[in-house]
Amino acid sequence: MGKTITICNQKGGTGKTTSAINLSAYLALADKKVLLVDLDPQANATSGLGINKHDVQKSTYHVLLEELELKEIIQATAVPGLFLAPANLDLTGAEIELVSTLGREYRLKKALQKEKENFDFLFIDSPPSLGLLTINGLCAADTVLIPVQCEYYALEGLTQLVNTIKLVKDNLNPTLEIEGVILTMADFRTNLAKEVIQEVRNYFKEKVYQTVIPRSIRLTEAPSYGKPIALYDRESLGGQKYEELSQEILGNIKPNWTISE
Repeated sequence: MGKTITICNQKGGTGKTTSAINLSAYLALADKKVLLVDLDPQANATSGLGINKHDVQKSTYHVLLEELELKEIIQATAVPGLFLAPANLDLTGAEIELVSTLGREYRLKKALQKEKENFDFLFIDSPPSLGLLTINGLCAADTVLIPVQCEYYALEGLTQLVNTIKLVKDNLNPTLEIEGVILTMADFRTNLAKEVIQEVRNYFKEKVYQTVIPRSIRLTEAPSYGKPIALYDRESLGGQKYEELSQEILGNIKPNWTISE
């Protein structure tokens, strides 16, 4: 059975979708079969993998409404071994349409259950909110990946997010755990970035990955070409760091807390 990981942070601009796309791509390139489920109405993970979200006729919206099965919407991508369950703007209405539905928190889990054996990893890119779509992602997940940007307001809202994860664990998904915390958008020219990194490490302890994702023009350019960084510029610093992070998630790189940033 594949491992289902929801990438979650209710703050926007944390590198959530960038991490979803690039980790999925590098794990696929490491000979894993990966499914990326786009659960964000903005559909940035969909367009970031080269699929025009305006042309998507069958999306995760139809899966949540139980109009289609997950296998009916899955598309191949330009990365061998990486598949996408795309989103479109229809998802905006899903929360309202599901609000009075029995078992609404488990719609995605139910849909994924039939496909888990076909993949090694299933990543869920959740929206930047703590609404019903994100709750569906958390209920469907084995673990949660939390991206945290290395900026002034980094820890703002993290307590709320951790409390939400705990509430879901206590009431809806008792096996849910935090997979890890990804430090993103680090600018090592500033003392602030180093201070935030230390704060996050103090807060989450060993859950924080050793690999830190830097600010990178190439990372920000890649989605506009509909490519993960592995296809756009694998040798860039951002590309190298996401590859390192994928190896860390696979357990091939062990944390070394003596390494300075």
